[in-house]
Amino acid sequence: MKRGVSLRFPTFFALLCVFLFAVALECSAQVKQESAEAGKLLPRTIGSFRQFGPVRSDTLIEKEGLLKPSTGNSAAARNFVGAEAEYLSAEGNKHLVEMVRFSRDSDAYSLLTRIARSLRDLDQSGGLKIGREFGTAGFAHPVGVAFFKGRTFVRVSAAPTPPANAAVSLMTLAQLFAEGLEKGEADVPVLVKHLPQWEEAQERVVYFAGFNSLKGVVPNQPLLDVVTSEGDADAAISEYGASCMVIVEFNTPQLAADNDRNIATKLQELRNQGQPVPSAYRRVGNYSVFVFNAPTEQAANGLIDQIQYEQVVQWLGNNPNLLDKAQRDYYRTTGGLLLAVVKASGYSALACLAAGGLLGALLFHRRRNQQRDAKLFSDAGGMLRLNIDELTSQGDRAKLLGPGT
Repeated sequence: MKRGVSLRFPTFFALLCVFLFAVALECSAQVKQESAEAGKLLPRTIGSFRQFGPVRSDTLIEKEGLLKPSTGNSAAARNFVGAEAEYLSAEGNKHLVEMVRFSRDSDAYSLLTRIARSLRDLDQSGGLKIGREFGTAGFAHPVGVAFFKGRTFVRVSAAPTPPANAAVSLMTLAQLFAEGLEKGEADVPVLVKHLPQWEEAQERVVYFAGFNSLKGVVPNQPLLDVVTSEGDADAAISEYGASCMVIVEFNTPQLAADNDRNIATKLQELRNQGQPVPSAYRRVGNYSVFVFNAPTEQAANGLIDQIQYEQVVQWLGNNPNLLDKAQRDYYRTTGGLLLAVVKASGYSALACLAAGGLLGALLFHRRRNQQRDAKLFSDAGGMLRLNIDELTSQGDRAKLLGPGT
């Protein structure tokens, strides 16, 4: 019996070693693959800048915790590739470039807005600038630039103690990276444009694409804890003075209806318990709209009244109304063509009549002037007289004296 145990133990130990060795090889291959993908993101040289040091796949953004699943953001739930490297300018300025590429444009925009919020909390950043100096949207703060373009987020930071001319080279490096990226949809998410006065509100917006939870995004508001999306909803948060608006867009009516019922139940429960509740709440289409900390309920409802839900219908199969749509398009095109022909014919006729009338008037005026200047006797009222009755004598013009004779 003891001999059997002694024989099985080496076998188990050998299998364990083989398993650990296989795991180590797989981890090593994965690390090499991530390093290779990270190296593809950042070029060795760009413009007059060149890499200074190795490319690292673990970016500072990941170390800051902005890509962890615990933050409830979409970037943690989807695949992304990150890389960072230091670049040296021709003047000797050193800059850190961090790049994260996602599977969707909205994920890159979400990361941009959350980094902007963290900087605003530290009083280091102003608002976002849409489509101006670099990328689709971006912002600048005292020691760096951040922007997104397409599926890619980029952050360029200066050295801890940058020289006086570092700002110029930093902006130049950011512009070079922005020009080399795919533009994608080249716009911010549609949900942001549905915010009241969105062009001003987007400077302080925080966007969550495909979030899992909104717990804690607005302090002391437990109502948001019951909002569940399972990663199938987006949210936009913006400030209007002291008021804070949260719009949640669910991708299906069923999910919107389920959350609306849960919110209504929780809202009544919080009121009965005397706990904080939003100034106003309303479901608008597939949107769940909250307004917190508004001065009055009327002001909160005024903000919600400006929200318009635009419904989009997508057929999973063939569109059954495709023939009717084609017929309407044909009738509309044919009618437009006939109307254009009639208009063109009318304009041409008017132009011809106007030109004919003008030429006729000029000719008539010229003939009148010729008749008025002619010093000839006429018994026909100035008109030509035919000598049909042979009463007018015919003179021989050859015998007439010439002028001045």
